[in-house]
Amino acid sequence: MTAAIKLSVDRLSKSFGELNVLDRITLDVAEGEFVCIVGPSGCGKTTFLRIIGGLETADEGRIAIGGHAIKGPGADRGFVFQADSLLPWRRVLDNAAIGLEINGRNSAEDRSLTRKLLDLVGLKGFDSYYPRQLSGGMRQRVNLARALAVDPEVLLMDEPFSGLDAQTREIMQTELLRIWAEGRKTVLFITHQIDEAVYLADRVIVFGRRPGRIQDVVPIDLPRPRDLSIKRDPRFAPLVDRIWKRIEFDVRESVRLGEE
Repeated sequence: MTAAIKLSVDRLSKSFGELNVLDRITLDVAEGEFVCIVGPSGCGKTTFLRIIGGLETADEGRIAIGGHAIKGPGADRGFVFQADSLLPWRRVLDNAAIGLEINGRNSAEDRSLTRKLLDLVGLKGFDSYYPRQLSGGMRQRVNLARALAVDPEVLLMDEPFSGLDAQTREIMQTELLRIWAEGRKTVLFITHQIDEAVYLADRVIVFGRRPGRIQDVVPIDLPRPRDLSIKRDPRFAPLVDRIWKRIEFDVRESVRLGEE
């Protein structure tokens, strides 16, 4: 049985003044699907995600979640940013509950749910800690729990592991897949790391150089559940190589021109 479409993007375009950033992007994401987006710097990946999250407005095009058009921010989407953006004066539990509080939910039941999510992301017993007492990986776990607390239909993740060291990043990849398997949220995940995209995704969407456009869609036919050993599977490297070949020229041009 084919999964229902959870997120639909139709001919999305965006410019900032005379700078054309996104050019008529069309994409459907199935319910429970994990989709990664890769591409050269400056190709509009983050702008694309921010428009879906309601943090930017498109010039043209339509976005729908579950068949309902969206125009701005909403609790049906959770956003995990590159920086953890935790409030330093609030403890872990309070940081994780911010989204619920904004939506007028601060009951004992809501606090209990938030504690369960902290347990899920591997932070059991850290409810009363402050952000300064946590490692970078732990702060991003709080960030993830905060996004999940509002029970979004779509989880948007903008290079959430980019600031972590290589070892912590790999552990967080495995943890993210474990958490995703628990609830099978629909995920749209941006990364510059092609091997990270192949490891995490059901499909990898390859953006071309600005103005951003989809130039390839790569299905990842690797079995789930996945652990890090799958990166040594003989099927893994050819997928990474295929994606790199699609973006290599654009990446080199972006570096040459100093695009960001």
